[in-house]
Amino acid sequence: MTKITIVGIGYVGLSNAVLLAQNNEVIAVDTVQDKVDMINNKISPICDREIEEYLRTKKLNLFATTDCLKAYKDAEFIIIATPTNYDSEKNYFNTQTVENVISDIISVNNEAIIVIKSTVPVGYTKKVKEIFKTDNILFSPEFLREGRALYDNLHPSRIVVGEKSSKAAKFADLLVEGALKEDIEVLLTDSTEAEAIKLFANTFLAMRVAFFNELDTYSELRSLDTKQIIKGVSMDPRIGNHYNNPSFGYGGYCLPKDTKQLLANYADVPNNIMTAIVDANRTRKLHIADMILKRSPKVVGIYRLTMKMDSDNFRDSSIQGVMEIIKGSGTEVVLYEPTLDTVEFNQCRVIKDFNEFKDITDVVVANRFSDELKDIIDKVYTRDLFSRD
Repeated sequence: MTKITIVGIGYVGLSNAVLLAQNNEVIAVDTVQDKVDMINNKISPICDREIEEYLRTKKLNLFATTDCLKAYKDAEFIIIATPTNYDSEKNYFNTQTVENVISDIISVNNEAIIVIKSTVPVGYTKKVKEIFKTDNILFSPEFLREGRALYDNLHPSRIVVGEKSSKAAKFADLLVEGALKEDIEVLLTDSTEAEAIKLFANTFLAMRVAFFNELDTYSELRSLDTKQIIKGVSMDPRIGNHYNNPSFGYGGYCLPKDTKQLLANYADVPNNIMTAIVDANRTRKLHIADMILKRSPKVVGIYRLTMKMDSDNFRDSSIQGVMEIIKGSGTEVVLYEPTLDTVEFNQCRVIKDFNEFKDITDVVVANRFSDELKDIIDKVYTRDLFSRD
């Protein structure tokens, strides 16, 4: 069995850890002791149906620890899956966590093959190989959905590794071996092209979200049936009936920061579409807030911060942008989010009792509709037409 260490136990890190632990010896490293303890007790620290099932029922050679140096010592492959947040002031990803991990790895085990799974700027891997004077760094992008991360690793659309070498081929084989899908397309390419694949793929998805949201904005303001228009448009097989449910904008771990990073990479390259994709998300949130405020509510209730159904993540969720605009108008905003254990979130009161939440609000804003809102449907504002992500 290959010895593999994975740094970071988020969606990317944990889904890869579980996938690879079916056939290899895997150590997962994180700085949060509670996460480590949960994994060692076969409990998932994130909301993901397949991860929960595999931890509970499958025989996995997986151990979690906070002792990163011990975990690095004998590993053949070390996967970095730490978060890289977009720095809006510098117009660049903050990749410091990745560099810190690379430095620590090399100080302990300079023979290990380092695989970066964190999202990075175009040209980053080539740069860090020069900085650390090593050829043992690869980039391999992830194409995962929050809440379905392990499913997407078990049934990958493709596997991309940013190097044309035997070690890149071996890493791709490890991922293929753990998957359930057969005949998986594997692309071994150069590192900079692999980084570009990640950013362009996510920006295209963001463009698709923005397109259907702008279609919905037009229909809403013209009193047209958005659902019928989307159905008719999506009957074209070149467009397809997927990823077309209107929302309050794209959000989450990847699309907002990846679109901004790609746009930053276009700083000296002529473009129209890339700029428009970033601007469209801001415009959509302004429109949503405007439609809510037109109802002249005294109290606006935000129903859930989470991005998607069956997800516990609300990092950079689009509804938070809408919240800020509504708050800025002077309207009181309250929040119902069962995953929060605080009395306040972003200066908004958190209502624990769902019945109280429904009673005190004039408008309830829901990015995704739920059956528990049916009894107050007249005061619910949503653009969720198909009850799916």
